[in-house]
Amino acid sequence: MTVRCERRDAPAVQGTARDIGIGGIFIESSETLPFGTEVIVIGRLPGSGLELRLPGVVRWAKPDGFGVQFGLLGARETHAISALPR
Repeated sequence: MTVRCERRDAPAVQGTARDIGIGGIFIESSETLPFGTEVIVIGRLPGSGLELRLPGVVRWAKPDGFGVQFGLLGARETHAISALPR
C-alpha cells in the first residue's frame, strides 16, 4: 500500500509499505529518515476505505527505506492490521 509519513517541521515522505504487522512497518522509499524520527504513517489498507493514522518512531534505515516501530495503536487500527492476509 502507498503511505505518507508525516513528521514535525519537515515535508512528508512518500513510500510503499512492504511489510506491516502489529509491531511496525517497513517503508520502501527513495528518502530515508534518521533513527528516532517521530512519524505518523498514513495509508489506506487494500480492499478497505479505512485510512489508518499510525504513530511511530524510525528504528532503522537502509538505502531503499526505513523501519518504523509503532507507538500506541487503537482497537480499530490493531484489528485492521491483524486482518491483513499473510
